[in-house]
Amino acid sequence: MPDGLFRRGDVIRRVDGQALLLLGGGRALLMQLAHPAVAAAVDEHSDFRQDAFGRLRRTLEVTTTMVFGTEAEGREAAAAVAAVHRRVTGDGYRADDPELLLWVHATLVDTALRIHRRFLRPLPAGDAALYYAQSMRLAEALGVPLDRQPPDLAAFAAYVRRMVGSLEVSPQARTVARAVLHPRVSPVVAPLAELARQVTVGLLPPPLRRQYGLSWDPGREAALQAAGLAARSILPRLPRLTLR
Repeated sequence: MPDGLFRRGDVIRRVDGQALLLLGGGRALLMQLAHPAVAAAVDEHSDFRQDAFGRLRRTLEVTTTMVFGTEAEGREAAAAVAAVHRRVTGDGYRADDPELLLWVHATLVDTALRIHRRFLRPLPAGDAALYYAQSMRLAEALGVPLDRQPPDLAAFAAYVRRMVGSLEVSPQARTVARAVLHPRVSPVVAPLAELARQVTVGLLPPPLRRQYGLSWDPGREAALQAAGLAARSILPRLPRLTLR
């Protein structure tokens, strides 16, 4: 397969191909919903409450296609997303607003880096910088001009901190978030859903966690830290689970 937007050796392919990143899906969704305009758009234009992770699945399918697919596949995926976003408008928001697109993209990038650091290993500084730089090209293809994005990883981290400190979680977001934290699942996968819920709450930025009204305590934090240590010790010895 010819290279598309990214080459075979690019850091973004190595990171975004990790199946373990799916553990961070709930965190990314709750961070997105913390933006009132995103919460309104999701609630008013999707079946999110019935299929909370369907939106995340569709987002990951698009990004996976753009990261690993051919140039033609990437263009087709980006065009399909743009067409959907043009139709999603409401009181005070447009889904194709570059500022909203940037925040949604940022939650995925920030979550990927945190999950990788907590459960796999911290990326070397150079790789982390490259990962962010390559993610900028992905955001640009999805509608965020380069000059509207933080120019480097340090500026990106500052942007995320600034956004987290400025967002006010709306009642609408808290209602929709229940579908993320308590999805309808079969008893077989209920233990996995509980693990994902603990990861979501534990890794959510504390200011947002408090606004969502979610509790957290030292015991649960210690358990999450222990799970991360175990994962970092064990997973490197196992066959790598990948999305592509």
